[in-house]
Amino acid sequence: MIPTRRVPVWGMAVACFTAFMAANADVVPWQPARISSPLFESHAAFDPRSGDLYFVRSAKDFSGWRILTSSCGKDGWSEPRPPAFAGDGVEADPWFTPDGKALYFISTRSTDGVHEPKNLDIWRVDRDASDKWGTPQRLPSPVNSPGAEWFPRLAPDGWLYFGSSRAGGHGKNDIWRARQGKSGKWQAEDLGPAINTADDEYEPLPSPDGKRLVIMAADGLYESFADGKGGWTPKHKLGPDVDVNGTEIGAAFSPSGRSMLFARDTQGPESGEFFLQRSTPPEDWPPACPRVKTR
Repeated sequence: MIPTRRVPVWGMAVACFTAFMAANADVVPWQPARISSPLFESHAAFDPRSGDLYFVRSAKDFSGWRILTSSCGKDGWSEPRPPAFAGDGVEADPWFTPDGKALYFISTRSTDGVHEPKNLDIWRVDRDASDKWGTPQRLPSPVNSPGAEWFPRLAPDGWLYFGSSRAGGHGKNDIWRARQGKSGKWQAEDLGPAINTADDEYEPLPSPDGKRLVIMAADGLYESFADGKGGWTPKHKLGPDVDVNGTEIGAAFSPSGRSMLFARDTQGPESGEFFLQRSTPPEDWPPACPRVKTR
């Protein structure tokens, strides 16, 4: 979520992979009825259990973030509505665990019945086998801090990646990650200068296989690759088919990691729109709605 408006061996591998993706992908608008509107839609997440769509809708100037959800019916996506766990304040950046048992998001909601203007924190909400959502829980320090936290995304290896404006980073907002040990205590660390600069980096998206990291920075989308040592290669800009004007945000991978949905400020009558970077041949993602019946 936006807070404001040399060639070593691995480098050759990254270049080859990026060239392959550019040659085997194209970018098209994704504008389903009732989801796309004159307002700003972004940060899509699909429920692994039901297929419902969760996303963020805000004003054209990208203020007043709210999480909404929509179900796929016979006539397409339903009119978006607040989820059962919605709170006061602003809320954004929904993300489901692959098993669908939990959802992470950011919020300024009240705590202890008191609502005061404050920075965004990371929250998690779990649900039971009957799909009933429980009470959202604010994650503890050092996941949350006196600064703002953004875009929590859990990697396959157990690290929770997120953006933060906390002290101790390299710039205004940095990409951090945190992990809970066997004792239950959390540890957090900055991803370092390969990813972070003196400017803003605030949205980290690990791929489903954990080998690729997409980063939203002040001037658009970047990517990095696992270096085999627990870290990441220096980030580089995504291709011009994705990174058009530097407003690209809220990326989400398909379960296979071959396709990516993101939002861009088109700076036209419809402020924020979804775009799909799809692989060739295209996969059935996002799933067609209404569902296409097959024999």
